[in-house]
Amino acid sequence: MKITRYPTLLALSASLLTLAGCQETLDKEDLTAASEALVFQNESLAFLNLSYIYDQNLTNWFGLTGQGLGNTNPSGLSEEVASESKYFEGTITQNDVTDFGTSLNATNNYGKLRTINTFIRAINQSPIPSQPRNLMKGEAMFFRAWRYFDLVRVYGGVPLVLTPLDGVGEEAREAAKLPRNTTTETYNQIITDLDSAIAYLPGKWPSASWGRITKGAAAAFKARVLLTAASPQFNPSDDVAKWQRAFDASKEAKAILDANGFGLHASYDQLWFQEVNNPEAVLVTGYNNSQGAQNRKNNGYDNSTRPAYTGTSGTSNLPTWDIVQAYPMLDGKKPGESTAYPYSMQLFYKNRDPRFDKTIAYNGCTWPLNGNNNFRLWTYLRGTTSVEPSKPTNTSFYLRKAINPTLAPGDVQFAGTDWIELRYAEVLLNLAESACGANNLNEAYTQLKAIRKRAGILPGTGTMYGLTAGMSRAQMFDAILYERQIELAFEGKRFWDLRRWKLIEQKLNGMDKLRKGLTITLKTTAPANFATIRDNLPLDSLYRNYFTITTNIRDTRYQTLRTGIQWKPEYYFFAIPQSAIDNNPNLIQNNGVWGGAFDPLR
Repeated sequence: MKITRYPTLLALSASLLTLAGCQETLDKEDLTAASEALVFQNESLAFLNLSYIYDQNLTNWFGLTGQGLGNTNPSGLSEEVASESKYFEGTITQNDVTDFGTSLNATNNYGKLRTINTFIRAINQSPIPSQPRNLMKGEAMFFRAWRYFDLVRVYGGVPLVLTPLDGVGEEAREAAKLPRNTTTETYNQIITDLDSAIAYLPGKWPSASWGRITKGAAAAFKARVLLTAASPQFNPSDDVAKWQRAFDASKEAKAILDANGFGLHASYDQLWFQEVNNPEAVLVTGYNNSQGAQNRKNNGYDNSTRPAYTGTSGTSNLPTWDIVQAYPMLDGKKPGESTAYPYSMQLFYKNRDPRFDKTIAYNGCTWPLNGNNNFRLWTYLRGTTSVEPSKPTNTSFYLRKAINPTLAPGDVQFAGTDWIELRYAEVLLNLAESACGANNLNEAYTQLKAIRKRAGILPGTGTMYGLTAGMSRAQMFDAILYERQIELAFEGKRFWDLRRWKLIEQKLNGMDKLRKGLTITLKTTAPANFATIRDNLPLDSLYRNYFTITTNIRDTRYQTLRTGIQWKPEYYFFAIPQSAIDNNPNLIQNNGVWGGAFDPLR
């Protein structure tokens, strides 16, 4: 379902009421203020309102939700991309994280929740037949859970509003001053909504409705939610019962998806380009490149990510040397640990996990672009000048994942590649991690092997795909987080993984962990006609004979501060903005450095 952006909800429905064919009703109603009862008499109009909810709540590329912390590209809050952020300067104040929302605005979290609650109330009272009514209700309940998860992972427990509050009068204002529910209560409500969605929704929609929330999507999201609740951010005592709950949910999600034809796509890189009935796409935001101006919904990602000199706006999402180094070798062992495939910085690209070449574009690689299947990317310096004619990469790398090689230069700005927020691969990784937490390491091994087999890693001795046999629980957790880093690279997951595991300080803080790029420089001894012969020479020979390689710091802002990145422990639960507390004095601030009495771990 390719969702078109709609500016309003009931107001838009009022303009389209003629679709309902209820002439007598139209004669009696004021069409400038369509009532819920009038709109929800008709399934088509009800679905139009549901489409608005989809459009408001489905994430954009990298999982962006459109506000506050959720509007910051999480790749720049991890090792993937070096970008400046106040979150890394250690200067976040109480009023900086605005995901809570305090203004009367349909686009903040509680504004979106009001729209969802209004829809649920109206659909419950609608005369529409029970089957379409329950399907739409299930979809709306999924999105209510989605919104509350977006809040709880940022702040801890928040006020649970499950019906639209009255908006007029002093009495209504006082009634709206709700206290925060505990974090446990918030999580329980999310799960209650998702259980309802699972009960209402189909395992699979017809192809014409591709993209609508399925039973499996609700179950997979439930598993993600419970995995977060079981992680150290919310479970510092390592309560195994929480891991078991996440494990049970993950098993249920996999079983539902398997029964309905979902699974790992045959191709790690091509999975992004199968628009309909894509087995890997569990939760998807639809885009399109329709030539009709009203229906066109471009993702913007492709145009801003590929090299600017190929005819695009570039240059964003540049991979760091840090993430380049992280990829395993072809046998699944980390660089420096493999005996079969020794790692060399000079030939960093050689014998890597096949996901490397499908994610990272590097100097000299063959990267079919603009209809040229033999296009080779060159990012080296001649002296101090890049050979790229415009907006050269400052890390020597480009992000290749989900870049459509078949698009002509004039079509890149209209790329319609869908964003897959939740892939089947993540379902398997969530199952592996929750299984590990529940002390079922055999299950964890099974899922990691499946991921690595699809990736193209060699089976190796004992068909272990590079995994170490007999890992402890702690070692398995590390292996799973490493696999998530590689499999889900640049998909907006790494920052949230580091945050729920409370590992950001360990992985990023300090001068010694500043994110780096690579500088590749053509030797002065290279032949004068190098630019005309390079495309026809073997890559290994080029790197051995003609290039020098050094690293460079890309986190120049944090280098100038002479402190490096400074993520602080209190950022694992941010403060409720003072403006929200001013509006509602019953909101208790988070404890610790934020100065309140609310414990986000309760």
